[in-house]
Amino acid sequence: MSSRGETGPVLRRATQVLTAFTSDRPALTLTQLARRAGLPLTTTHRLVGELVHCGLLERDADGRYRVGLRLWEIASLAPRGLGLRERALPYMEDLFAVTRENVQLAVREGVESVYVERLAGRHAVPVLTRVGGRFPLHPTGVGRVLLAHAPTDIQEAVLAGPLTRFTPLTVVDPDALRKILADVRAHGFAVNDRQVTMDSLSVAAPIRAADGEVVAAVSIVVTSGTALPAALAPAVRATAQGITRALRS
Repeated sequence: MSSRGETGPVLRRATQVLTAFTSDRPALTLTQLARRAGLPLTTTHRLVGELVHCGLLERDADGRYRVGLRLWEIASLAPRGLGLRERALPYMEDLFAVTRENVQLAVREGVESVYVERLAGRHAVPVLTRVGGRFPLHPTGVGRVLLAHAPTDIQEAVLAGPLTRFTPLTVVDPDALRKILADVRAHGFAVNDRQVTMDSLSVAAPIRAADGEVVAAVSIVVTSGTALPAALAPAVRATAQGITRALRS
């Protein structure tokens, strides 16, 4: 009983330290870690020492800390990450070879999407997403596919807001978004034009497990105005169907 009582808080605090790192703050001092984790400096110092010893954190020459390679190695074993990525990558590469545009793969985690893989050419439109990064479900193509096929309680939680507006065109009205999700289910793909940035258009389709459950989504993101969604949808749906078959084999 005492062991469990001691271990729980330690794991929670270690998690607070690890999640203090973000894509825009990949390196932090001990003081910054303590502040962002909401922990006393002495507690943070002790936890960070253990995390460095285990390889989950690394210390730079300037004394700042970064996520360690060992943590990446462990995280890469997540079945929804590694297994899905390995099966999806050949089909994503085929779509990328034809289009030379952003090709993205994502899964749902709660009320957010997590990007598992992304392929991008030098001249592809810039995107705000990154591999391993999280993003709201409502403004992206993959997010809308995942939300459209999510359990009702997840859909209602997202629709209850607040819904972040990324551009003047981002749909943040719950009723309008509800109709969009119904359209995604009816047509088998999502089209998002200038919802995240004013120069991007995405088309996404669902990837299903053997039982028919939607477990991921794949999308292509191009410069808005350079291609018709109707022209992109067949290739994206074929990519999703290929990945679906690979998951079932």
